[in-house]
Amino acid sequence: MTSSIELCSADDVPEGSALRVEADALTLAVFNVDGEFYVTDDACTHGPGSLSEGYIEGDVVECNFHNGQFNIRTGEVVSPPCMIPIKTYPTRVENGKVVIDVE
Repeated sequence: MTSSIELCSADDVPEGSALRVEADALTLAVFNVDGEFYVTDDACTHGPGSLSEGYIEGDVVECNFHNGQFNIRTGEVVSPPCMIPIKTYPTRVENGKVVIDVE
């Protein structure tokens, strides 16, 4: 069964940035890429890095720990040392709030 979780106000995440959000036992990174919102797990799959604290260029985030890179839109690995993609969540904006669907 799918449920929706409201994470934050869209205004809380300026374009080209990310925000760490904890909700329903999840630690997530909310990204604003060219006015579109994307949500991934915040933890890097390679080490203890926080992706919401990483360097963002376009639709790629670079982990602040070992400099591995992920595509924000798809979660796919762009650059090693990361090997495992990050989990992404179906995301939408409703009434100015960023909302994800989880199973």
